[in-house]
Amino acid sequence: MSRAPSIAVYYEHPDWFRPLFRELDRRGARTVRVHAAHHRFDPADPARDLGGADLVFNRMSPSAWKRGAAHAVFHTAHWLAALEHANVPVVNGAAIFAFEISKALQVAALARLGVPVPRTRVVNRAEELSEAAAALEFPVVVKPNVGGSGAGIRRFDDARALDRARESGELALGLDGTLLLQEYHPPRGGSIVRVETLEARYLYGIRIHLGGHAGFDLCPADVCRTTDGVAIATEACPVESAKAGLTVERFEPPLKIVHAVERIARATSLDVGGIEYLESERDGQVYFYDVNALSNFVAEGERVVGFDPTARLVEALIERARGAAPVAAERRRA
Repeated sequence: MSRAPSIAVYYEHPDWFRPLFRELDRRGARTVRVHAAHHRFDPADPARDLGGADLVFNRMSPSAWKRGAAHAVFHTAHWLAALEHANVPVVNGAAIFAFEISKALQVAALARLGVPVPRTRVVNRAEELSEAAAALEFPVVVKPNVGGSGAGIRRFDDARALDRARESGELALGLDGTLLLQEYHPPRGGSIVRVETLEARYLYGIRIHLGGHAGFDLCPADVCRTTDGVAIATEACPVESAKAGLTVERFEPPLKIVHAVERIARATSLDVGGIEYLESERDGQVYFYDVNALSNFVAEGERVVGFDPTARLVEALIERARGAAPVAAERRRA
């Protein structure tokens, strides 16, 4: 009888990963839980306290600073790099985490791949915003480079509004002293699309209808209704209120979008995560705008997308832990 695989899950949010831990238990995997907010490591032996785990699954969120764990964000980058230098297998490792904590690097990667991305300027002082905005077309959004869950994003419809916010000191530079100024594209039809990937392959797509929701936090696990009005469970995010007005439905993107998403996943070393895009009301063009290494699957996946994506993820983790070649997620089109 083969030994049960051992998987170290490195995480910070107290609730998002309940479905993951439950499925790992169901499959008989031995799980080592490593809490990012209370962590230390020996750089000479970074896997010392992992209990002999076969691999590490990184589930650290850049939005940890919203929950009092800002100190863990860059610590995580150092630990992941140390693990990989020690040849410890990591799922969603140092390369994708560098993109996860830098929206500037995301934009650069998307532009390098030739996929459409909103025009952007990166600044290291709030005083630079007005001059940077002169090269862009309003409305614009200001984003902290280290974001997560839409944290800290502000929209400005004209230069005067941007100047007032800058002069009043409202625009904090964030964890790494860097801000993005980006053209805002209102999504056509009031909806955006998130495409989830596993092993750099298409897993499923969902369309999130924004309704009256004015914010930028679009955690799929926290959307409470399908488009036909059926309530769906939100146990993955129980400590956060379900997003008022948001509804979700399965959506199959065109093949050219799927191919672009898979290229992005490969180029950024994204083992599992979501990539978002929208069709712009401004010019009718499609724009990619976010790469989420920590992407929560939609709640009640079997009801919404026709299968349980967490089960697919755990199967891939177990196969990696057993030393098998990465599992290519089967493309399912109902």
